[in-house]
Amino acid sequence: QVQLVESGGGLVQAGGSLRLSCAASGRTFSSGAMGWFRQAPGKKREFVAAINWSGGTTDYADSVKGRFTISKGNAKNTVYLQMNTLKPEDTALYYCAANKQNNVYTSPALYEYWGQGTQVTVSS
Repeated sequence: QVQLVESGGGLVQAGGSLRLSCAASGRTFSSGAMGWFRQAPGKKREFVAAINWSGGTTDYADSVKGRFTISKGNAKNTVYLQMNTLKPEDTALYYCAANKQNNVYTSPALYEYWGQGTQVTVSS
Protein backbone atom coordinates (compact mmCIF):
# COMPACT_ATOMS: atom_id res chain seq x y z
CA GLN A 1 0.00 0.00 0.00
CA VAL A 2 1.24 3.49 -0.89
CA GLN A 3 0.72 6.30 1.59
CA LEU A 4 1.01 9.99 0.75
CA VAL A 5 1.44 12.63 3.43
CA GLU A 6 1.13 16.32 2.59
CA SER A 7 2.33 19.30 4.59
CA GLY A 8 2.89 23.02 4.16
CA GLY A 9 -0.58 24.47 3.80
CA GLY A 10 -1.73 27.54 5.68
CA LEU A 11 -3.14 31.04 5.53
CA VAL A 12 -1.37 33.64 3.41
CA GLN A 13 -2.21 37.06 2.01
CA ALA A 14 -2.71 37.58 -1.71
CA GLY A 15 0.63 37.92 -3.45
CA GLY A 16 2.37 35.70 -0.92
CA SER A 17 3.99 32.29 -1.27
CA LEU A 18 3.68 28.81 0.19
CA ARG A 19 5.48 25.55 -0.43
CA LEU A 20 3.63 22.25 -0.18
CA SER A 21 5.44 18.96 0.38
CA CYS A 22 4.33 15.39 -0.19
CA ALA A 23 6.17 12.25 0.80
CA ALA A 24 5.24 8.84 -0.54
CA SER A 25 5.94 5.65 1.36
CA GLY A 26 5.28 2.02 0.70
CA ARG A 27 7.31 -0.75 -0.85
CA THR A 28 5.37 -0.81 -4.11
CA PHE A 29 5.91 2.83 -5.09
CA SER A 30 9.35 3.30 -6.58
CA SER A 31 8.86 4.66 -10.09
CA GLY A 32 5.57 6.49 -10.51
CA ALA A 33 4.41 10.00 -11.29
CA MET A 34 3.14 12.38 -8.64
CA GLY A 35 0.81 15.32 -8.90
CA TRP A 36 -1.16 17.98 -7.09
CA PHE A 37 -4.88 18.56 -7.35
CA ARG A 38 -7.12 20.99 -5.51
CA GLN A 39 -10.76 21.22 -4.58
CA ALA A 40 -12.62 24.31 -3.44
CA PRO A 41 -15.98 24.04 -1.65
CA GLY A 42 -18.77 23.22 -4.10
CA LYS A 43 -16.36 22.62 -6.97
CA LYS A 44 -14.87 19.57 -8.67
CA ARG A 45 -11.36 18.41 -7.91
CA GLU A 46 -9.07 20.01 -10.48
CA PHE A 47 -5.57 19.35 -11.76
CA VAL A 48 -2.80 21.69 -10.64
CA ALA A 49 0.53 20.14 -11.62
CA ALA A 50 2.25 16.79 -12.12
CA ILE A 51 5.77 15.43 -12.51
CA ASN A 52 7.18 12.08 -13.58
CA TRP A 53 9.56 9.96 -11.55
CA SER A 54 12.78 11.38 -12.97
CA GLY A 55 11.50 14.95 -12.79
CA GLY A 56 12.13 15.44 -16.49
CA THR A 57 8.49 15.84 -17.48
CA THR A 58 6.05 18.25 -15.88
CA ASP A 59 2.62 19.63 -16.67
CA TYR A 60 0.64 22.54 -15.22
CA ALA A 61 -2.89 23.83 -15.30
CA ASP A 62 -3.14 27.07 -17.28
CA SER A 63 -4.37 28.87 -14.18
CA VAL A 64 -1.09 28.30 -12.32
CA LYS A 65 1.52 28.43 -15.10
CA GLY A 66 4.22 30.93 -14.31
CA ARG A 67 3.25 31.05 -10.62
CA PHE A 68 3.56 27.45 -9.37
CA THR A 69 6.52 25.10 -9.73
CA ILE A 70 6.46 21.36 -9.11
CA SER A 71 9.72 19.59 -8.32
CA LYS A 72 11.14 16.37 -6.90
CA GLY A 73 13.24 16.15 -3.81
CA ASN A 74 16.59 14.39 -3.57
CA ALA A 75 14.56 11.42 -2.43
CA LYS A 76 12.53 10.69 -5.54
CA ASN A 77 9.48 9.79 -3.49
CA THR A 78 9.09 13.40 -2.37
CA VAL A 79 7.43 16.14 -4.40
CA TYR A 80 7.11 19.86 -3.75
CA LEU A 81 4.75 22.53 -5.03
CA GLN A 82 6.16 26.04 -4.77
CA MET A 83 3.29 28.49 -5.03
CA ASN A 84 4.08 32.15 -5.67
CA THR A 85 1.92 35.20 -6.31
CA LEU A 86 -1.01 33.47 -4.67
CA LYS A 87 -4.53 34.69 -5.41
CA PRO A 88 -7.76 34.29 -3.41
CA GLU A 89 -9.01 31.93 -6.13
CA ASP A 90 -6.17 29.54 -5.24
CA THR A 91 -7.93 28.86 -1.94
CA ALA A 92 -8.70 25.13 -1.77
CA LEU A 93 -7.85 21.82 -0.18
CA TYR A 94 -4.72 20.63 -1.98
CA TYR A 95 -4.22 16.91 -2.52
CA CYS A 96 -1.10 14.99 -3.44
CA ALA A 97 -1.66 12.05 -5.79
CA ALA A 98 0.45 9.31 -7.36
CA ASN A 99 0.16 6.79 -10.16
CA LYS A 100 2.31 3.76 -10.99
CA GLN A 101 2.19 4.35 -14.75
CA ASN A 102 4.64 7.25 -14.44
CA ASN A 103 2.48 9.46 -16.66
CA VAL A 104 1.69 13.11 -15.89
CA TYR A 105 -2.05 12.68 -16.22
CA THR A 106 -4.36 15.63 -15.67
CA SER A 107 -7.41 13.53 -14.80
CA PRO A 108 -7.79 12.65 -11.12
CA ALA A 109 -9.41 9.36 -12.14
CA LEU A 110 -6.04 8.12 -13.38
CA TYR A 111 -4.27 8.43 -10.04
CA GLU A 112 -4.45 5.42 -7.73
CA TYR A 113 -3.14 6.93 -4.53
CA TRP A 114 -4.19 10.05 -2.64
CA GLY A 115 -3.18 11.96 0.45
CA GLN A 116 -5.57 13.46 2.97
CA GLY A 117 -5.11 17.00 1.73
CA THR A 118 -3.70 20.22 3.14
CA GLN A 119 -5.67 23.47 3.29
CA VAL A 120 -4.44 26.57 1.50
CA THR A 121 -6.29 29.81 2.21
CA VAL A 122 -5.39 33.05 0.46
CA SER A 123 -6.89 36.22 1.89
CA SER A 124 -7.53 39.31 -0.20
